[in-house]
Amino acid sequence: MYLNLARSVSTLDQIQQPIAEEMKEFESFFRKSMKSDSLLLDKITYYVIKQKGKQMRPMFVFLCSKLCGGITPATYTAASMIELLHTATLVHDDVVDVANTRRSFFSINALWKNKIAVLVGDYLLSRGLLLSVDNNEFELLRIVSTAVKEMSEGELVQQEKSRLLNITESVYYDIIRQKTASLIAACCRSGANAGGASMEDQEKMYRFGLNVGLAFQIKDDLLDYGFGEKIGKPVGIDLQERKMTLPLIYTLQNSDSSTKRLLINIVKRHNTETRRIKELVDIVIKTGGIDYARKKMEEFRDKALTILDTFPASTSKTALHQMVHYTIDRKK
Repeated sequence: MYLNLARSVSTLDQIQQPIAEEMKEFESFFRKSMKSDSLLLDKITYYVIKQKGKQMRPMFVFLCSKLCGGITPATYTAASMIELLHTATLVHDDVVDVANTRRSFFSINALWKNKIAVLVGDYLLSRGLLLSVDNNEFELLRIVSTAVKEMSEGELVQQEKSRLLNITESVYYDIIRQKTASLIAACCRSGANAGGASMEDQEKMYRFGLNVGLAFQIKDDLLDYGFGEKIGKPVGIDLQERKMTLPLIYTLQNSDSSTKRLLINIVKRHNTETRRIKELVDIVIKTGGIDYARKKMEEFRDKALTILDTFPASTSKTALHQMVHYTIDRKK
């Protein structure tokens, strides 16, 4: 059965305990990093700050920094750079996706239109890059800039392949490694770097973050098909956007030609019809696509934990263990 459901699942507040004070300080540091001379920009960035999500990425930075030597001024710079970058990509994504809401708030493009939203995203990205330059953190700049490049390439490959609906499992892993896992890997590596870790330990943290990121994205794939007892009652957002995710990829690879044609036809021409999406999901479940995706997610989780277990015991290591489990136990 998927995971040990008897295990107590930690909340993010519980996981954050070893770095609770630092995260409070980070919020102030992050607000200052967004400050500008434009009243309109300050109004929008204040609105952005009010919508803060789970803050998992800064948590990875701080916990990895604490694990690998200790939290330093560079840790705050790294966490702010990552959060500025991540926020910029979300603002730009909302423009591309014509999304009117995010986390139950109106999106920036819905309130201030596309041109301003794009400019705000550009501003946030530039502030993140300048933050590293102003603090002479050029290795952090390299780590984060590499993640920006990877994320952009992954998005473009996904757009190309989604039109053709011909993504293989290996290409899928390449895409999610670039789009999602590269940023979490950058969090972990930049945290280790800020803590003064050796290159060997920085590389370990990078690989740890990659595996967590891959598990995180597969979990998102599964959530699109429902959760727990609601599997089979899909959200279907990925399918509406014609995104080929792991459960469907596995099903296509293990179906006869007539079933493949049926599934592709649904994704191409009937991806907004609830009845047809339910038909596709039933086939994915019957073929074992959900179970296969869960199995791969757990494999990436276990790889991450194996890397983490090479570090000595500490409160930050325990919290990172909990973060890994939270990644695949979460319900949204």
